[in-house]
Amino acid sequence: MRIAVIGSGYVGLVSGTCLAHLGHQVICVDLDPERIRTIENATPPFHEPGLSDLLRKVLADGHLMVSANVVRSVAASDITILAVGTPSRDGDIDLSFVRQAAAEVGQGMRENPAYHVVVVKSTVVPGTTDGVVRSIVQEASGRTAAQFGLCMNPEFLREGSAVSDFLEPDRIVIGQSDERAGQRLGEVYQPFNCPKMFTTLQNAEMIKYVSNSLLATLISFSNEIATLCEATPSTNVEEVLDGVHLDRRLSPVLDGRRISPGILSYLRAGCGFGGSCLPKDVAALRMFGRKRGVRPHLLDAVLAVNNGRPSKLVSLAESAVGSLRGLAVAVLGIAFKPGTDDLRESPALALIEVLQSKGACVRAYDPFVVSLPQPDVTVCASVEEALCGCDVAIVASALPELATLDWESLSMAMRSPFVIDGRNALRGVEFPDSVKYVPIGQHC
Repeated sequence: MRIAVIGSGYVGLVSGTCLAHLGHQVICVDLDPERIRTIENATPPFHEPGLSDLLRKVLADGHLMVSANVVRSVAASDITILAVGTPSRDGDIDLSFVRQAAAEVGQGMRENPAYHVVVVKSTVVPGTTDGVVRSIVQEASGRTAAQFGLCMNPEFLREGSAVSDFLEPDRIVIGQSDERAGQRLGEVYQPFNCPKMFTTLQNAEMIKYVSNSLLATLISFSNEIATLCEATPSTNVEEVLDGVHLDRRLSPVLDGRRISPGILSYLRAGCGFGGSCLPKDVAALRMFGRKRGVRPHLLDAVLAVNNGRPSKLVSLAESAVGSLRGLAVAVLGIAFKPGTDDLRESPALALIEVLQSKGACVRAYDPFVVSLPQPDVTVCASVEEALCGCDVAIVASALPELATLDWESLSMAMRSPFVIDGRNALRGVEFPDSVKYVPIGQHC
């Protein structure tokens, strides 16, 4: 199949590269010349394990090309996938990139009279594909609604495992304007042996938001329990949630062996969720509900709990050392999760802002991050550099390397060895007696 992917950001480039790997002829389109040059050199403009090798392969075998011309790329394709950004603006979804892309897709369809399917992979609220996208494509292409197909195909890619998520999906959801459109997109995914759900455009749009909102709700629920445990003597959020996980409805027993599903990783306390999806999508679904006269009480609470987590970590640090004014504080883990360089909505950035408001001198470390938007923050090249001479260390992301370090040597380099573990990532580490280790979710 000949496929044009409009937008070569995280979703677009991963999807386009993987579709090319499956044997389709793919054109990834982007308007940024520097991004195009980077991709043509088989270097993804973001860190994602496995993507660089796959990109190099499909570029070499000719299954993937890169272009800055939307109209020409659409005219040369059978299917166009919209994978442009839908950023948040005051809690609402910003469709400006979707509108622009839809207009150019319609222009490209004018140059090729063959039946064409437009697939929205961008995350959009229910009604967008059948409303905004349809009307713009129709007007720009000069076609009637029956002369082209519309599909909504939400992505379920996790940063850090996006390539395997695409190539080994747990489900494929195809919202279709009609059976012909859904069948055509279904041919693209024919090699995959997983449940394929064909549904309405609106259901497919809603499924994406509900999926992310459920994950965010589990995280905020766990963090609310952590706060309760911190206020209750002789309780420990890790043991409490371990006991909850043993419910066979959460961790079933198969052939005498207990299975621990991946969903349980969201039922763990931490310093909050971030990234390009969960905060934006929960906020957009909340606004979507309000516009329809629905007060989304639960979604309001999910965001409120999440927004309060960075300040809670700072409070734990103040309880341990007193005033932070003038103290050197090391923030370990800056990206919103390990294995990525994505700073969007990262709890660590909010944590740094609170620390700076308290007068702390902040330094930070992350293996994939070299600069920060905040001024007056030193980004260190190693954990050792970040901890040398510092008064407090706060773990903001569960970097795997942190659990394997020589904390006895590290603590000797710190001015006062206080470690606030905002992810409970170090609870199995044997710290020397000199280290004051403060996990979350325990009464102090």
